[in-house]
Amino acid sequence: MEAPYPRLPPRMRAPPAGYEPGMLTKALRDTGLRGWHLHVGSLGAIYLCIVLWIRAKTVDQEERGNAERRALFVGLWPPMFWLMGDSLQLEERAASAPRLSLITRRSR
Repeated sequence: MEAPYPRLPPRMRAPPAGYEPGMLTKALRDTGLRGWHLHVGSLGAIYLCIVLWIRAKTVDQEERGNAERRALFVGLWPPMFWLMGDSLQLEERAASAPRLSLITRRSR
């Protein structure tokens, strides 16, 4: 009996179990970055945003708009760095987790 709905194309199907980690997180991990590095970078970006915002208040009126836009742009970085750090931490945990083997050794 045929299904009442069409099959999903391959790009829309769920990935198989044991799906390979994302290319970005693998590349970041291979360069030596760890999740906590990106979390610290996120906190640094918050500090930089605050510094730029305060500096924007000290420049003259003609340059203030550009300085405020720069501070807002930098303010978009912390969530990105934090989520990338979380992704790396998940991959680190998965790599360090013990793997289950389907092959069992027989006792002698």
